[in-house]
Amino acid sequence: MASVAPPLALYIHLPWCVRKCPYCDFNSHPVGGGRTVPPFAAYVERLLGDLDCEQRELAAQRPISSIFIGGGTPSLFPGATIRRLLDGIRARVPLSPDAEITLEANPGTIAAAHCADYRAAGVNRLSIGVQSLAADALRRLGRIHTPDDARTAVQIARAQGFENLNLDLMFGLPEQTPQQAQTDLDAVLALEPEHLSYYQLTLEPDTAFGARPPALPDADTVAEIGWMGADALERAGYGRYEVSAYAQAGRECRHNLNYWQFGDYFGIGAGAHGKLRAADGRTWRTVKPTDPNTYLHSAAHQASGQRTVLNDGDLILEFALNALRLTAGFNPALFTATTGLPISRIAPQLQAAAADGLLEIGEGWIQPTLRGRDFLDDLVARFIAE
Repeated sequence: MASVAPPLALYIHLPWCVRKCPYCDFNSHPVGGGRTVPPFAAYVERLLGDLDCEQRELAAQRPISSIFIGGGTPSLFPGATIRRLLDGIRARVPLSPDAEITLEANPGTIAAAHCADYRAAGVNRLSIGVQSLAADALRRLGRIHTPDDARTAVQIARAQGFENLNLDLMFGLPEQTPQQAQTDLDAVLALEPEHLSYYQLTLEPDTAFGARPPALPDADTVAEIGWMGADALERAGYGRYEVSAYAQAGRECRHNLNYWQFGDYFGIGAGAHGKLRAADGRTWRTVKPTDPNTYLHSAAHQASGQRTVLNDGDLILEFALNALRLTAGFNPALFTATTGLPISRIAPQLQAAAADGLLEIGEGWIQPTLRGRDFLDDLVARFIAE
């Protein structure tokens, strides 16, 4: 009996936002408070053309198990444009009947009419970038919304039938105390999301905060906030399944799990990345042009960007970067299935990490310890090729 190819995920990058946040290092391009209207319709047609080329050149027909529309601020796009995008995808590739379709949204850009249109178009999961429910913290973060905007966004989403919401919440904010962080988390939990991305603010080099760092809490305070938050989330019924991801039972983000389990995915849109293991055993990485205009005006008959084949060292490192983020770890068989390499290739690194208390290894499972999760960068670094 022939083996069945695994399903495929699809990431779509919509690069425009209202204003660039000082901590953001994503490929996002401000539109100046709405004074410049992005070319929504033309961009969607380019996305669909790009998907045609990816399908033709890299993969046979495989069902899409999840779609994630990220940005930027995808909720700037009108509902009719998102419908055109999703209808065009359905016409080109088979979707799993229960495909998870997520759209990122920012408070302040969510209108009831748009939200209703997103739901009607097939979006069944919203990821809302709350970041904080403290007005002072939002100002320090350069966000354009208020705490009331965030609460209203959740109310609108619920009223339009969304039963699967993720809320993003940061901690370790400028001058934040443990008590302030706990108050912030309690306020977000009161909104009863199905999923919570609870992650530490980090200063990235090519950002405004990287150039002019604000006063952040010291490492011990940030660690205390993280421990307090994880404990509070567990008591509230949210299971931690990845370093920064917490979910009610059965509400884990399937799209992100596909990344962390080193699954395959197309990436279309300005700056999007993709990864696909081809029938010949090679694994391809695709990277699209980051500039929206360059992407928009690239040749319609061919896929834009660059393609490279990952070598064994790339595969090992990228697998470690993803799978070791999962609190439950991974089955050794997953390593072979997704990289094509025997688990013996990384046996010395695994054993050394286990001896240092960073991993636990059992029959059919390999799992980071609490120490391994706390020192994840050190753990992953062991899998960099010599």
